[in-house]
Amino acid sequence: MKEQSRRNAYSEIVRSDTFRRLMVQKKRFILPMSIFFLVFYFILPVLTSYSQVLNTKAVGSITWAWIFAFAQFIMTWVLCSLYTRKAVEFDAMAEQIKDESKTSLRKVG
Repeated sequence: MKEQSRRNAYSEIVRSDTFRRLMVQKKRFILPMSIFFLVFYFILPVLTSYSQVLNTKAVGSITWAWIFAFAQFIMTWVLCSLYTRKAVEFDAMAEQIKDESKTSLRKVG
């Protein structure tokens, strides 16, 4: 009997507007960031393997390949910082969902 009420509670949470809004916002944020990360990450090996663009000198004897490789570290830190900030909003929405589900379970129980 408890298992059935848990399933019903979960189904109710998944159908809630707050939960759906959370999932939409997460997808809108995470999907573009993931695509950007993968494209930025794989451009370096592709360009160094199939073209000479990054082999030209940028500053002194440092080539664009080295600058691009260093930029990948910066890009990773920036994306992590952005996600950390955005996760605070996601956590707040998750807490709201938990509070709403507790309230609705009290009404039923």
